Amino acid sequence: MLFVEPRFFLFFAVVFAIYWVLKGNMARKILLLLASYGFYAAWDWRFLSLILISTIIDYCVARKIEATNEQSTRKHWLWLSLASNLGILGFFKYFNFFTDSAVELMTSLGMTVNYTTLSIVLPVGISFYTFQTLSYTIDVYRKNINAEKNILDVAVFVAFFPQLVAGPIVRAADFLPQLTKRREWREVAVKTCILLFLVGFIKKACVSDNIAYYVDLIFATPGQYSPFALAMGVCLYAIQIYCDFSGYTDMAIAVAGLLGFHLPKNFAAPYLARNLVDFWRRWHISLSTWLRDYLYIPLGGNRNGTIMRYRNLMLTMLLGGLWHGAAWTFVFWGFLHGAGLSFNHALKEKISSFKGFPSAVSITLTFAFVNLAWIYFRAPDFETALLLTGSLLTWSSEGAAQLPIFATLAFPFLGIIHILWQKYESFDKVIALKDTYFYLGIGIATAIALGLQPTGYKPFIYFQF
Repeated sequence: MLFVEPRFFLFFAVVFAIYWVLKGNMARKILLLLASYGFYAAWDWRFLSLILISTIIDYCVARKIEATNEQSTRKHWLWLSLASNLGILGFFKYFNFFTDSAVELMTSLGMTVNYTTLSIVLPVGISFYTFQTLSYTIDVYRKNINAEKNILDVAVFVAFFPQLVAGPIVRAADFLPQLTKRREWREVAVKTCILLFLVGFIKKACVSDNIAYYVDLIFATPGQYSPFALAMGVCLYAIQIYCDFSGYTDMAIAVAGLLGFHLPKNFAAPYLARNLVDFWRRWHISLSTWLRDYLYIPLGGNRNGTIMRYRNLMLTMLLGGLWHGAAWTFVFWGFLHGAGLSFNHALKEKISSFKGFPSAVSITLTFAFVNLAWIYFRAPDFETALLLTGSLLTWSSEGAAQLPIFATLAFPFLGIIHILWQKYESFDKVIALKDTYFYLGIGIATAIALGLQPTGYKPFIYFQF
């Protein structure tokens, strides 16, 4: 069930109406849980069992951890949570990947191996809710939060439908307190939520889905296109994945907001970052902070010297790449970002903000690096990725085909709109309009957006992760 489909609007209208009619907080939480399970079951009801297993295990583990001060016992319970959650994630997402990789390695060494690949379906959103529920037990173990005594609250936290299948990754410390009291309609920023949803809808349905066709052409047959067309295709993918994922996040935050809940911001104009460190403070913020707090810092962070810092950065980004997908291209994407972040820190005094460079130059250099890395994120295999990379770095190609003028102009046109929208704080200015003008503008923009939406619905890119 996609946020841009009519059936989602019908689903949410029913949930929204019943939710605000109900008076009791307990009844509302039961409704949210049932709605969340129904929302997920629309994808595949069989995998609800995995969400239930994670919920029950981590609810019980957190209670057990809090019930004892014996450190070894607390650690054993934490390891149970880690093993069960990561075990489920590993089996469904990585079993065939590691099996195939091991077989390829042994075959390359001259060994003959007989094996069977399992037909494993990847449950939607498993990477997101696994990280989310893990953060809960880890925070209880660290004594940052208390274990929740009401299993209903934990279940709603794990399965809350606006962000269940593609984030943002929510922390228990931020979400569970919001379940303790009845939400009030007067607290809802209605205009903000409506505008945010519309912005997200436009990003996804009008921008990302319309340029997806041309991106697919470039990555399917890169040898047929000129270097300029390839460069435009890679830039269009940067726009596609940003508009697709940030569009989902905008709509998720808006939907949650209309129910009285606050979800964390997940994007902050990442393509205007002046260096790679700044980029990761702006891109997929809930994941980058999760990796920082639950992986990079526990590994030692920057506490044990320069070499260990670079090691920890590299391990974090390699695992971050693997989190995105079971393919070596994703791991290499993580490697590139790990190397880039290490380089950024190594020359901090000289290039932390590309000191001495105009901001436009530093932004352009950062964007160029991010785009080169995106090639490995999007390409179906290393052969395609290397062909694209080589063509762009040498500015040569066997092909000469060009993208249509519409696709070629889309990148600078959308880039200018994005820069102006950020520079003049247009979102806040639209919110400040009088209600009459605001809702009239929303109506006109909605009609235009519906007209620009392509036929058919494309799944959000991050659903595959």
